[in-house]
Amino acid sequence: MANDQGGNAVPPEGIDLEHPTAARVYDWLLGGTANWAIDREFGARTVERFPLLRDIALANRLFLHRAVRHLVGLGVRQFIDVGAGIPTMGNTHQIADEADPATKVVYVDNEPVAVAHSKILLETQGDPARHAAIQADLREPDELWEAVEATGVLDFSEPVALLLVAVLHFQQLRRGTDVGPLSVQRLRDLLPSGSYLILSHTTYEGVPAPLYQNLVDLDELYQSSANPVHWRPQQEIRELFGDFELIEPGMTWTPLWHPEDSSPNSPIIGFDAPEESVILVGVGRKP
Repeated sequence: MANDQGGNAVPPEGIDLEHPTAARVYDWLLGGTANWAIDREFGARTVERFPLLRDIALANRLFLHRAVRHLVGLGVRQFIDVGAGIPTMGNTHQIADEADPATKVVYVDNEPVAVAHSKILLETQGDPARHAAIQADLREPDELWEAVEATGVLDFSEPVALLLVAVLHFQQLRRGTDVGPLSVQRLRDLLPSGSYLILSHTTYEGVPAPLYQNLVDLDELYQSSANPVHWRPQQEIRELFGDFELIEPGMTWTPLWHPEDSSPNSPIIGFDAPEESVILVGVGRKP
């Protein structure tokens, strides 16, 4: 997949170069190269106004790694990564395969570049019987679910872990309304019994006062992007789990969720306090 960092000015088909996108900016924050000048310029502005943003993105990514390892340890072997973004810094199937090479993963995103990169990665590092990448929209949960089923990768008679990591704080707009919570409710309904929901979401509640202003600034910046944001209060984030029972330690800040599941090679993040991560996380189990 070409990008202008390599001097190739021809964008992939369907790419939006008029606006920075969440997937490409996140890739840039994590040190990836699957981004374009408009994304890097936007990312640089966000980091200038919010210096901790790179550490926040990294802490969120490391939570994904720990949650996947933890659920494999609990016997889960199937994962649907919705809003997976562009492959970067330890992808879900790579982390899962390290824990058990029999795991299965379907990546889902509505960003054409993210899906194209995922497909290329899986062609060289994946197994078509166990891995797939599809383009689908979280705002259309039934169509998304049908597309996942159509891959033939997953067995829905067995539990599945649904990842919604750093997705729902980007507005899922339909006719001006954020339908994200309704989509999550529908996906919860579709999951088999014994399945899990892995979720992370930015909040402005409980964060240090200077970071509260940083989040206000970031909100303003993202209004000009392809993915405007919406920071939910803690109770609204908890409600996204519905009647799923949160496993220990419940809903908490990214660095506090099962740090014992970290890789020995995990980078060190320089937060003075866990709430500086500004992202709440949790894993819930369907009855």
